Amino acid sequence: MTIQWYPGHMTKARRNIAEAMPNHDVVIEVLDARMPRASENPAVRELRGSKPCVKVLAKADLADPEATRLWLEHLDDPGHSVRALAISQGRGAETRARIAEACGALAKPTRGRTTARAMVVGIPNVGKSTLINTLALRAVARVGDEPAVTKAVQVVTLQNGMVLSDNPGILWPRMEDQGDTMRLGFGGAFPDVTLDFESVALFGAGLLLERYPGLLAQRYKLATMPADAAALLVAIGRRRGCLRAGGAVDRHKASDILIHDFRNGSLGRITLERPAG
Repeated sequence: MTIQWYPGHMTKARRNIAEAMPNHDVVIEVLDARMPRASENPAVRELRGSKPCVKVLAKADLADPEATRLWLEHLDDPGHSVRALAISQGRGAETRARIAEACGALAKPTRGRTTARAMVVGIPNVGKSTLINTLALRAVARVGDEPAVTKAVQVVTLQNGMVLSDNPGILWPRMEDQGDTMRLGFGGAFPDVTLDFESVALFGAGLLLERYPGLLAQRYKLATMPADAAALLVAIGRRRGCLRAGGAVDRHKASDILIHDFRNGSLGRITLERPAG
């Protein structure tokens, strides 16, 4: 299944980011800790060039802790002015301190300024607005469960004097790696109306069967593990009563259950990819 979603406001947002980049001292790129490679936008890498960057693995409380450790080691690159850190919900004071320390270590304020300017970027629904609100100690950015909640640039001054530029989430026009695209669909980077739920769920089910069968068995009370992704969806549907007339499993409803159980963390702490693949 091919997913292509690149609404017009993203073209404008990319242009605005390119124009504003020289006026910022550091980039804060927010990634999804459950899929850091898939959520790392190649357009951001191109636009920031050699600009110092703090790569923030958001939703780390939903990710596999060992996988997060490996990703932090992989992404951290002091020689190229890149720092990587993971953040979790409910740890606001820790998040503020670590972001301030990382940006302070990398950013040298432009001449004439005493405090750094940071640009916050990332794909849709990755957690940028939640991070902005945490850093600002107040609700200054809209937060929602659907992608593309933020559609305009917002500038926020923090208590420590740092100035943040919150930008709309952007994707890239052509997604060549369909595995990464399916991971993004499974995680919620695209509006649900653009997805074939069953195809996305089958992809995710295959990964989960391979890497986290115990979590599946626990969540859906499975005595034996299904042989493949399609059988897993049928088993989930039967356990959750997703039945059509005649007793056939409604695979769309079963897919919806699996996808949203992953997104909201009900399955447990899961990471869909490792640095080596």
